[in-house]
Amino acid sequence: MKIDFLASESVTEGHPDKICDQISDAILDAYLRKDPLSRVACECLIAGDKLVIAGEITSKAKVDVEKIARGVIKNIGYDDVKKGLDYRTVKIHVFLNSQSPDIAMGVSKNDPLDQGAGDQGMMYGYATNETKTLMPLPIFLAHNLARKLAEVRKSKKLKFLGPDGKTQVTMEYHDGKPVRIQNILISTQHSDDVTTETIRKALIKEVIMPVIPKKMMDKNTDIFINPTGRFVIGGPAGDSGLTGRKIIVDTYGGLAKHGGGAFSGKDPSKVDRSAAYAMRWAAKNLVASGLADKAEVKVAYAIGMAKPLAFNVNTFGTGKLPDDQIAKIMNEVFDFRPASIIKELKLLQPIYLPTASYGHFGRTDIKLPWEETNRAKKLASYLK
Repeated sequence: MKIDFLASESVTEGHPDKICDQISDAILDAYLRKDPLSRVACECLIAGDKLVIAGEITSKAKVDVEKIARGVIKNIGYDDVKKGLDYRTVKIHVFLNSQSPDIAMGVSKNDPLDQGAGDQGMMYGYATNETKTLMPLPIFLAHNLARKLAEVRKSKKLKFLGPDGKTQVTMEYHDGKPVRIQNILISTQHSDDVTTETIRKALIKEVIMPVIPKKMMDKNTDIFINPTGRFVIGGPAGDSGLTGRKIIVDTYGGLAKHGGGAFSGKDPSKVDRSAAYAMRWAAKNLVASGLADKAEVKVAYAIGMAKPLAFNVNTFGTGKLPDDQIAKIMNEVFDFRPASIIKELKLLQPIYLPTASYGHFGRTDIKLPWEETNRAKKLASYLK
């Protein structure tokens, strides 16, 4: 029997990197709401009480990006410098230009379906039947812990919690199947007047026990709460943040490959985002169809070209057909040209802010088009 220990982490919406992701996607949504054909590449940097918003935006819309940024920071819960940031006093610097005409020339075509990829690169998608959402169990649980951590803070059930926090789950696998949790780690910002033991007891009762299946824990499962013993200084006061620096949190928790491109702040003409969503859609439908128990799919593009340069499938030996045959079937069922992806997944909608925290895949709290299994039946027909 092969035994592996696989860990995945998540972060709360108050993490400095996630502050930046959310501001970038809130700005993107604002432009798409007014002009669905907006071209947006918006990134943020936050440190202390200073926020920089920069990038390239070409749009008919007029958007007050500073107002949007302050609104995001307020909604997260940063309303006092004692927490690490105050939405009212943060100093915002905006540096936004138009999209390069050299890039625009490659992306825009007379025939909409010939729209070229916004950049070169490769994108991966992954799915596994170890959870109902077809996500790896460690990242699924880590996200749920992080979301619960934010929930008990915002509801004031645990008033001593601050917005910044991280979670991590290490799962023990036997022959590729999750069997038990080895350890759980939560690091959370807190007020200065609460003891470590109080935090520990409260998080076990209000966060861990409601989220983690009891059958996955045993007497040897370790629980670590704020291992340093203190996490009062958090948010941008404790660490700088940057858009696109949590790409593993955003995807599959390290249990699948990543092409390297971040998602937040990018309109769907950027295949870093749209093709990664399409690959998740493809992988999820492949597993949902019964053609494989788990699958990783990969696509590659050249800037300005619509047709992918390559497409591969890896079912890790779980496929009901050979991987190369499944890849051929996938190309018959899906159209991976960027414009087709945008059309099929309805990506010109302002739907991106909610994805900027707690993962872009496997969500059950929001409805996302790339999580639909609307091609599974067609794929399953190839088994007959």
